[in-house]
Amino acid sequence: MTTARNLLMVVLDSAPGGAVSPGDLSLALAGAELVDLLDAGAVALRAERVVPGTFPPPGDDLLTQSFASLRQEEPYETVGDWLWRRGNGLAEEYLAALEEEGALTGRRRRGPRFTAPQPVLQDSPDRRRAAELWSSADPVLVGLTEEMGLHDAPVPDPGRLEALDDSVTLVLAAVGDALLELAGVRQRRAVEQAAFDNVWRGSD
Repeated sequence: MTTARNLLMVVLDSAPGGAVSPGDLSLALAGAELVDLLDAGAVALRAERVVPGTFPPPGDDLLTQSFASLRQEEPYETVGDWLWRRGNGLAEEYLAALEEEGALTGRRRRGPRFTAPQPVLQDSPDRRRAAELWSSADPVLVGLTEEMGLHDAPVPDPGRLEALDDSVTLVLAAVGDALLELAGVRQRRAVEQAAFDNVWRGSD
C-alpha cells in the first residue's frame, strides 16, 4: 500500500459527513506520491526542485506513472509546480483504480464533491491497514489530512514529527501552500460570480 492509497482510504472513512473537495484531495494525493518517491530513493529534492533518479519505485501502477511524469531535464520543477501538474484530476484516477479493484462501490459519477454515503469502501486488509496507520497517528497521514481540514486526526508523537526527513516536511508544507492557493482561487471565483449575478439582477 502506498501513502496515497492509505490517504484516500482514510479520507473516505474519516470524512463521511463533511465533503472533501476533489481538488484538495488531488493535491494531497500528489504530495503523498512524492513522499513515497522520496522514501524509495526514486527522487530527491534539490533547492525545492524535484530531481528524478534513475529507477522507478516498485510495485504500484499509479506511483510508477507518477515517476514517469517527472521532468527529466533541468530546470526541474519546483515541488509546488509538480503538485499542481500531477494533482490535476488525480483523485478521480485513484477512485477509479479502487473501483476497478472492487475495493470501492456505489461511487457517484457526477457532482463536484464526494459525499456520504457514496463512495463506499469495502472491508479489506488494505483498508484495515490504513485505519491502523491513522489510529497510530502516522505523521505523514496526519499532516496531509490536517492540511485538507480534517482536524479530528490523532496527535502524532512529537518524536515522530521531529524524525521526519526535511524533504518530507518540505512536501507537506508545499501541499499546505497549494491548498491555500486553491482556496484563494475558489474565493475569487465566488466573488466574481456574485458580482456577475448582481449585475444581472440590477439590469432586471
